[in-house]
Amino acid sequence: MDFLYKVYQFCIVLPIGLLITFLCSVLVALSAVCGFTRWGATYFGRAWAWSILRLLLIPVTVEGRENVQKNQSYIFMANHQGSFDIFLVYAYLHHEFKWMMKKSLFDIPFVGMACRKAGFIAVDKSSRRAIAQTMIDARNVLQGGASMCMFPEGARTFTGHMGVFRRGGFQLADTLQLPIVPMTIDGSFDILPRQKGFTFVKRHPLRLVIHKPLYPESKGAENIKRMMDESYATIMAALPERHQGYVENTDQ
Repeated sequence: MDFLYKVYQFCIVLPIGLLITFLCSVLVALSAVCGFTRWGATYFGRAWAWSILRLLLIPVTVEGRENVQKNQSYIFMANHQGSFDIFLVYAYLHHEFKWMMKKSLFDIPFVGMACRKAGFIAVDKSSRRAIAQTMIDARNVLQGGASMCMFPEGARTFTGHMGVFRRGGFQLADTLQLPIVPMTIDGSFDILPRQKGFTFVKRHPLRLVIHKPLYPESKGAENIKRMMDESYATIMAALPERHQGYVENTDQ
């Protein structure tokens, strides 16, 4: 079965997936040109991610959608198990948001074009000035009433365990007094662990847990630390026992 699944990936999923990626990227860009940026980024992006997961026959379970309100602005914080985190969140969160993502992802053909047109935020760590500009861009998006999704670890895990959280997103939430929604992702590491080069994915269930929002109780360093600690503990608690506990990521 494993061999047949690899053949299916190469002969069916790869060509169809590339075609879907191209079409959805173009549709997102055209939506932006026509003045429907938010609609196009949300629905064509969701269709792209959902189609890829369905093509790969990946079973998905979602818990906690009732914890978020449709018209409320949030900062969604999730652990970063692997590349399939993006497909899972995009397809199954069912809330309009912008991604805060690595600048290198904007160099991917067609995908990068769609990300720019959709108004996603590129995380540039090349200098202090670039980092400051990233935070300004993110703040402008959130002040406009949109929600944002980010991975506060800043990098995918090498082991399936969580690394440390960076403060940037929590500082934004504190400055703008926005609620943070912790989200636990499980299964992405088992589908495609972090490594170099091309490899086939493994068919494994994906699980997304959308936890209750954490609302600011004050403003300043104490509030930031509380929201970081509570987010970390909440996300960690919903992981399976084999991925419990902190393990250092070498690129953090």
